[in-house]
Amino acid sequence: MMDIAKLKELVGLMKANDLTELELKGDKETVILKRGGTVGPVVQVASPPPAAVAPVMAASAPSVPPPAAAPAAGSFIESPMVGTFYSSPNPDAAPFVKPGQAVTPDTVVCIIEAMKVFNEIKAEKSGTIESMLVKSGQAVEFGHKLFSLR
Repeated sequence: MMDIAKLKELVGLMKANDLTELELKGDKETVILKRGGTVGPVVQVASPPPAAVAPVMAASAPSVPPPAAAPAAGSFIESPMVGTFYSSPNPDAAPFVKPGQAVTPDTVVCIIEAMKVFNEIKAEKSGTIESMLVKSGQAVEFGHKLFSLR
C-alpha cells in the first residue's frame, strides 16, 4: 500500500490545482483520490486482495454544546437558528443587554453568525433579562435558550 506521506502530498496537489479526482495505476495497485462534499478527500486503494477505502483529512464538525440548564420558571429568549452566539457587536463593544436590563420585543439582544452572515436577534418578548445562558463565541442550535427573562 502507498504510504500516508505520499497520499497527503497527492491530496495537497489536488487542493492546490483544484482537482476533484485523481487516479494512479501501478503494477500492483490503483489509487483513486476524490474530493468534494462534506467528508473531504476519499482514498481508494485497490490491490489484489479487497480494496480499502479510507477518508483522508476528513473535516471534523464543530461540537455544539447542549442547551444550558436554566430555571424552570419564567420565560426564555431562544435561538431562532444554528450558528455562533455573540453578546456584542464587536469584541471591544459593550454587550447588547445585561442582567437586570428591561427589554421589549424590538430590543436587539445579540448577534448569531451563520455562514459568515451576522444576524441581529431581537427579544420578541417584553421583560427583564435575568441571566445570559450562553457565552459569547459559543455555538448554538435552533431553540437553544440564550437568556432567561422575568
